[in-house]
Amino acid sequence: MYKVAWSSLYSHPLPKGHRFPMSKYELLPQQLVHEGTISKEDIYEPKDATDDQVLAVHDQEYFEKLKNLSLTKAEIRRTGFPLSEQLVHREVNIAGGTIMGAQFALKDGVSFNIAGGTHHAYTNRGEGFCLLNDQAIASRSLLDQGLAKRILIVDLDVHQGNGTAEIFQHTKEVFTFSMHGEKNYPLKKEMGDLDIGLPDSTSDEFYLSTLKVNLENVLNEFQPDFAFYQSGVDILATDKLGRLSVSMAGVRERDEITLSMFHDKSIPVMCCMGGGYAVDIKDIIEAHANTYRVAVDIYA
Repeated sequence: MYKVAWSSLYSHPLPKGHRFPMSKYELLPQQLVHEGTISKEDIYEPKDATDDQVLAVHDQEYFEKLKNLSLTKAEIRRTGFPLSEQLVHREVNIAGGTIMGAQFALKDGVSFNIAGGTHHAYTNRGEGFCLLNDQAIASRSLLDQGLAKRILIVDLDVHQGNGTAEIFQHTKEVFTFSMHGEKNYPLKKEMGDLDIGLPDSTSDEFYLSTLKVNLENVLNEFQPDFAFYQSGVDILATDKLGRLSVSMAGVRERDEITLSMFHDKSIPVMCCMGGGYAVDIKDIIEAHANTYRVAVDIYA
């Protein structure tokens, strides 16, 4: 069975009325255990990423400002979160969970972080609910330890992984593939290795056919030996921020296509949840839970 990272830090409380659905981090593992998709024994408590692991990706001045809670008001507004010591600890812990998950994926083929996918964090700044880039930190850790030589980051969140693209813009060992809403946040896109901007209201058929062709091409040409998967569910038609029109069944098929390709080519994959902002929390939990259910079907 695969391993799943979860910490009570993931449900960091936010001011009343804040639009980010922190409750999903509490509800998702409960649902997965309740239905038997995972057991409590499959959940591991993440260890914090070390300063050295964070600083292998992020600028020291920026990280020190985070730890000292000395970001400017403008920098704090850009992150979308009120800055606190607990929030910074949460981000360090998420990064540690993704690093640990990558180790489990090497052994089991697949692993998950209930949180993670903080792809808007740049080397020197945070934005879009992201302070530290967990998949970038974990990628660098694998490379530095010699545990992977060619890493593919597949980002299927509705928002471009702009921070990830910036971090690895000059790193030939990491290939960044982002398929996202063309007119959605961020307004200024960074240049990754493969960026596919989708028009508003894109639905199942076009989305899935586009993904299948492009992911297959990337796998054949880049030939990664490890993958990270940002499986955001904000492509759902019911998402209040997404602007796409993919059905619940379509999101599940997206996961089936992606995870099946990794499985068939024996590429270990570490999955992070990314975004999900549907009006009804049940839609968010169901879509995220489907990613785990698909993994059980494929990796059983």
